Amino acid sequence: MDQIANVELIFHMTGSIAQFESRLIVERSKAGLAAARARGRKGGRKPKLSQKDIKQAKAMLLDPLVTKSEVAEHFGVSRPTLNKALS
Repeated sequence: MDQIANVELIFHMTGSIAQFESRLIVERSKAGLAAARARGRKGGRKPKLSQKDIKQAKAMLLDPLVTKSEVAEHFGVSRPTLNKALS
């Protein structure tokens, strides 16, 4: 029985250390993101279409002969991306 208890104790200690390290990583990550935000950095992917491109796309879509697919192809984006930018 003593040997089983020792193994169980080792597993519990290893699990506790792993959980502690995981919390440290999360804490450091959050601190790093906060520091980056304080320096004016913004996370995330850059938008495919600029505000100028969106205005141009809206103007192109006023023509009834031009389809959304054509406009999306013109700007090199998919239709869902164009729809998201227009909304």
